[in-house]
Amino acid sequence: MRVHFIIHEDFEGPAACEEWAKNRNHQISYSRLYLGEKLPDSAANLDMLIIMGGPQSPLTSIQECSYFDSNAEQKLIINAAEQGKAVLGICLGAQLIGQALGGMVETSPNKEIGYFPIHLTPAGLADELIMHFGKVLTVGHWHGDMPGLTPQAEVLAYSTGCPRQIIRYAPLVYAFQCHLELNTAAIDALIAHSSADLSNAGKLPFIQSEQEIQSFDYSAMNQELFIFLDKFVQRYQMLHG
Repeated sequence: MRVHFIIHEDFEGPAACEEWAKNRNHQISYSRLYLGEKLPDSAANLDMLIIMGGPQSPLTSIQECSYFDSNAEQKLIINAAEQGKAVLGICLGAQLIGQALGGMVETSPNKEIGYFPIHLTPAGLADELIMHFGKVLTVGHWHGDMPGLTPQAEVLAYSTGCPRQIIRYAPLVYAFQCHLELNTAAIDALIAHSSADLSNAGKLPFIQSEQEIQSFDYSAMNQELFIFLDKFVQRYQMLHG
């Protein structure tokens, strides 16, 4: 598999997603936008596109962030989906997928930072790629917005604080508002660069303290992510003969 990562910031890297790709000996390429690296011209030379998170919004302009071109990313997402590539968006990446496909990004009812349970919907429990998560799975969160919905979209999981945690837009297009890829290094980087986000810990119901976040054992959710990604590859290969 040729896996391409779009990375918006050095403190929101691919973490366990990259670990999975390396362990499976997939061919990996990157667009590290914060370093000025370019997006692919098209999705023709890749099999899976993974769009990571970042503090930007799909509505952020180039004037506001010179290395973030939301429209260009959305065009690549559409191109990948139209070519039948496997597309996964995480956090900002999830919102960009929704925006690209016609669903306007929205503010989540609650900002969530820390580790909280997600609950699978009936559609999620029937979805072959995530049914192994079970009815409830505790995962990472670091967001204030959520992806927009399209008529074809299926919400597969929600949390108490946010009604759109995992969305399937198409058989090969999935959006995770939540973070199953976080690990110790990723959390340390997020906290170092986004400590102001934790200022409401203990004041708002879904913002945990730095100590709570750093003490979480991320290994179980990482394993669930690896299973999802393996199934995603299998579905891609099945659909591509």
